[in-house]
Amino acid sequence: MADRRLQVFHTVARLLSFTKAAEELHMTQPAVTFQVRQLEEQFNTRLFDRTHNRISLTDAGKRVYECAERIFELYAEMDNSVRELTGDISGVLILGASTTVAEYMLPALLGDFKDKNPEVTIRLKVANTDGIVNMVENNAIDLGVVEAPVNNKNLVVEKCRMDQLVVIVPPGHELVNEKSISLEALIKHPFICREEGSGTREVMIEHMNDEGLNTNDLNVAMELGSLEAIKGAVEAGMGVSILSRATLTKELKLGSLVAINLEPPINRPFSFVHQKQKFRVRAMEELLSFARNYCEEHKNDEVSLSYDASSVS
Repeated sequence: MADRRLQVFHTVARLLSFTKAAEELHMTQPAVTFQVRQLEEQFNTRLFDRTHNRISLTDAGKRVYECAERIFELYAEMDNSVRELTGDISGVLILGASTTVAEYMLPALLGDFKDKNPEVTIRLKVANTDGIVNMVENNAIDLGVVEAPVNNKNLVVEKCRMDQLVVIVPPGHELVNEKSISLEALIKHPFICREEGSGTREVMIEHMNDEGLNTNDLNVAMELGSLEAIKGAVEAGMGVSILSRATLTKELKLGSLVAINLEPPINRPFSFVHQKQKFRVRAMEELLSFARNYCEEHKNDEVSLSYDASSVS
């Protein structure tokens, strides 16, 4: 409902990039430039300084951006107020999730949510934890679900459920009969590692530092960005790895991998992360409420939850 020119300007100002704004808005860059120029003509002043392929807000641009923030907040408040009266829950929500969450937790949760709220359209973006937090910071997504701690105090972080990390080895590996293993003992073996920015990797490194271990001593044989690729590499005997137990249901049932507990255990939260806006669209509020209840109901049901999710993905 808000002035399209203002929406386009707000996106460019938030990202400080015409190119990124065009991608996010699904517009061509000339169309984005045209909308911003129209707004500049309306105010009869420049809103951006353009130098050396970079842009920055002018003083007038900063003032317009601040006002635009308040305008969009009022629109959200109005939208929520009317929808509360009518009971209507609809709209488009853009979610972001780190790989483990997107592949093994969200499919079942979002499937149940869509059954109850068919008028809500959900778009999902998948990246590692650092990427998702960055998208939330830049308002590129409405809600993120991540698998590592978030240190940005300007964002709201809500734990939804706990996850356990375990060591995985192929059948026949020398560690296969161990009931548990320490990180200190594990680093002696060739290791298949997640990419930088991965929540799993960050949590593992944090625990190594807590135990006084040098991360440079980790015998990294391969660094892979896909959970399935890591499991395949371990199954092929190329090394061992650490993954979420929730991602291993199929392999453990088939016997193609063996999971070994870490000692001390490494548990981490899956968390919702979003901006601190006072007013959000009603569909967002409904999804958050549904997700909180869903996670509470399934907090002691990790095996069946992960199995349902992997079968959907």
